[in-house]
Amino acid sequence: MNIRKAKMNDLDEITAIEAECFPASEAATRKSFEGRLAVYRDYFWILEEKGKDGNKKIVSFVNGMVTDSPNLEDEMYENPNLHNEKGNWQMIFGVNTLPEYRRRGYAEKLINELIFEAKSNGRKGVVLTCKDKLVPYYSKFGFESEGVSESTHGGAVWYEMRLRF
Repeated sequence: MNIRKAKMNDLDEITAIEAECFPASEAATRKSFEGRLAVYRDYFWILEEKGKDGNKKIVSFVNGMVTDSPNLEDEMYENPNLHNEKGNWQMIFGVNTLPEYRRRGYAEKLINELIFEAKSNGRKGVVLTCKDKLVPYYSKFGFESEGVSESTHGGAVWYEMRLRF
């Protein structure tokens, strides 16, 4: 098991994992990931594991941008140029783990790494949106629910969660 930052040659694998983890209406496209990787690839935390064939395989990843905006806005998903390297808030756009690798603590390791780096970089905190069934999961990291988000991403109801440092 190894945690690392993304590279552009991870694009196809990341896109495939996203498509497996989210409904098509919510999943980021290859084009969207390409833009994100071009602008803020260091904000992709990847967990890879050696497969039975000895090759490394991405099994989980977390990604998001940094911004001064305190709230996660739908436009951020598609416009990587809204990333502000010196911003106050670390956003999380997606937490993805392949179904056959879930319930092993992989997403937790990546989220903790993201929180550690955000804190180390002097951010005010981390913001994400999630569906109501995941509010308790993110609460265990210290995120607090701020209620239903203004986001209409993918036509779903999202709850905005904030972890303040």
